[in-house]
Amino acid sequence: MGALNVILLVIMFLSGIATVLLVLMHSGKGTGVSDMIASTMYNSAAGSAVMEKNLDRLTVITSVIFGLSIIVMALTFPLGTI
Repeated sequence: MGALNVILLVIMFLSGIATVLLVLMHSGKGTGVSDMIASTMYNSAAGSAVMEKNLDRLTVITSVIFGLSIIVMALTFPLGTI
């Protein structure tokens, strides 16, 4: 395995973990039972619109990085060179 593949694996791992954490940080948009329970435990006005926009941007950025690293990894896996 070449140096490029090792770097891509590290980037893929870190961006994947970051994407999962950022998705879990999003506030729920539903009206189901879980939303009713969560609204009693948390203040519904705690999240601001600016914070949600920044969270959306970070989620998209980490998802794109994850996807690009997978594509480059798929193209270069056997040799680790382009």
